[in-house]
Amino acid sequence: MNDKKNRFQLVWGIMLAAAGLGVFYRIPQVMPKIEQIRQFSSGLFFIHLCLYLIGILLLAGGSKKIMAFFRKPGKND
Repeated sequence: MNDKKNRFQLVWGIMLAAAGLGVFYRIPQVMPKIEQIRQFSSGLFFIHLCLYLIGILLLAGGSKKIMAFFRKPGKND
């Protein structure tokens, strides 16, 4: 049971990291479309900041789960 849970956490971490990389890949393609919408023209810096923050958080969370899977169990685990 514990082995299945650990494998699930590894797969989940890989998916999180892939989603973070996907966000970084899509931002340059999506921002011109967002810039055309007049309602968002005043907050473009904030939108950029939020999108990149989402990508960073997804990538960091996924890499943390991946590293936790491969880390050797210590005394505190």
